[in-house]
Amino acid sequence: MSLDLSTRVTELLGCRYPIIQTAMGWVADPRLVAATGNAGAFGFLAGATIEPHQMEAAILETKSLTSAPFGVNFHMYQPNAAEIVELVLRHGVKAVSYSRSPGKQMVARLKEAGVICMPTVGALKHAQKAVEMGADIVTVQGGEGGGHTGSVPTSLLLAQVREAVQVPVVAAGGFHDGAGLVAALALGAEGVAMGTRFLMSQESPVPDATLARYLGVKDPAKVIVSRALDGLPQRMIRNELLDALEAAGPWRRLGLAVQCALAYRRHSGISIGQMLQALRNRGELTLSQALLAANAPMVIQKAMVDGQPEDGVLPAGQVAALLGSRSPCAEIIQNIVTQAEARLTELARRVEPQQTQESLHAAVSR
Repeated sequence: MSLDLSTRVTELLGCRYPIIQTAMGWVADPRLVAATGNAGAFGFLAGATIEPHQMEAAILETKSLTSAPFGVNFHMYQPNAAEIVELVLRHGVKAVSYSRSPGKQMVARLKEAGVICMPTVGALKHAQKAVEMGADIVTVQGGEGGGHTGSVPTSLLLAQVREAVQVPVVAAGGFHDGAGLVAALALGAEGVAMGTRFLMSQESPVPDATLARYLGVKDPAKVIVSRALDGLPQRMIRNELLDALEAAGPWRRLGLAVQCALAYRRHSGISIGQMLQALRNRGELTLSQALLAANAPMVIQKAMVDGQPEDGVLPAGQVAALLGSRSPCAEIIQNIVTQAEARLTELARRVEPQQTQESLHAAVSR
């Protein structure tokens, strides 16, 4: 059986397979993105927590490692968003991904230049709004997914959004193999997006001590949703820091948020005025949630960069419990394709005998 996995997503993004590597902060670096693209999938660089000159260096390094198209992820409400857009245009980046509070003018500028706009949403209303603003593809992340997440399972959210929008839809949350890809396609998606699967790849820059925590998860119920970090629901692996945050009072959390906000300001190079402007452009977030959100980048860095999993946050999808080893990106992607072909072959085998019987019955009737 010859497997054709091309969809509108592969046509728009210029990749061979409808498999997307998401832009995990501190994780989706040039090496991981290039390995993804070289294997026929499509990767996004993480650009939400670094300065523009670092983003430009990452884009150029990725280009030196692969000729495959790739994308950049950022928040359109971050203070240096306009600079990131200019870098995307200058260097011919194929696509951008973003989350809440999309900037209508930025989306228009990107689309005029032919950049594919591919937001991630967790609710039907956000998908509809994103399409109104010009999204070319919408990634829907169900509650099984890692990091900030909603409460609706992927299959149900996908069904809602698929019926409501005309653009291609990519499913995220709970995918890691070929059977999942086939299931997503059967449900009307035109691709799958995976974060945790790629985070646990050999090309992932995550330190061994932190990866050991991911590999040690055996029960999906241990990957929980908590609001302790920034006031918004996030799915992560329970650890010492999360236990402490959940036990802490609001003032202690606020104190940590202020410390992390100042650390993020030093790391990103933005001014206090830019930070205050970002808070004013917080979209649907309350002021307290926007301030507490300063926890996320710097506390996640503790685990993902510094290799201190007990002192950082471990964002993860529930699928982490199904992944017991690290593999190269090329092997991960090829296995998904091979498994998908095997599953489709088996499904076709189940249908063909019934079709043969119906044809014989029709011939006898004539």
